[in-house]
Amino acid sequence: MKNFNIIIASCLLVLTVSCKTTAPVSTASVQEAPYQNLGHHGKIYAAFYQQRAAEYEALCLQAYNIAKFRLDEALAQKSEKPLAIVSDIDETFLDNSYYAVERSKMGKDYDQKTWEEWTAKGIAKPLTGSQEFYQYAASKGIQVFYVTNRIEQERAGTLKNLKKYNFPIQSDTNLILRSKESSKENRRKDIAKNYNIVLLLGDNLADFADIFDKKSETERSAAVKNSAKDFGKKFIIIPNVGYGDWESSFYNYKYDYTNQQKDSMMYDAVKSTP
Repeated sequence: MKNFNIIIASCLLVLTVSCKTTAPVSTASVQEAPYQNLGHHGKIYAAFYQQRAAEYEALCLQAYNIAKFRLDEALAQKSEKPLAIVSDIDETFLDNSYYAVERSKMGKDYDQKTWEEWTAKGIAKPLTGSQEFYQYAASKGIQVFYVTNRIEQERAGTLKNLKKYNFPIQSDTNLILRSKESSKENRRKDIAKNYNIVLLLGDNLADFADIFDKKSETERSAAVKNSAKDFGKKFIIIPNVGYGDWESSFYNYKYDYTNQQKDSMMYDAVKSTP
């Protein structure tokens, strides 16, 4: 019994010493997240939603249904100029998530060369409800202008894609690509000289007005609130969680951050408590 007590005491001593000599876990080390490649993984998750979620299809249908309702309202009113709608293309009615998936699976980002190779194929799929809406607008005599930041080298592939899915092309001049500036404001103003623009469709705030061009996150949020009455009335926005100025504004439009730096910035930006 005496030997047993000695053994128990020795074990307790060892446990006590172990507890006192073990270094405490650093709170700082717990909070330091390892590189998780949130950029590429995020693109995959965004594309997963865009390609597979019925909720995404419902959001698209909701947007186009509202757009059709607003067109009917405009058609019922007198206008000194012929009516027109101005629409973006990518992620507004053509789904390019397949390109994002291909790049992300290779561990690579968007670049102009591979993007042009993708658009040249002319195989981006239409978003649910988009064909019916644009065909309806054209059938009512409304001019459909596609104002996109695709460049001139992409015209042939873009036209191929539009024709493949029967999007209306009322004239060669109705497809307006980017020549110099990325802002679409001057292109919209040129259209407005001869047409009454009753509706604008896009996935990015800059598709609607120059008050959203190259603005900070805070400025973009304020501009949205100031334009609240236009959303669902003249501005029809399609959800795009894959890319856009919402992402660029977070990085203050700086494009030289490494993937690791972006990863860390995103991780720190999102909060687990309100």
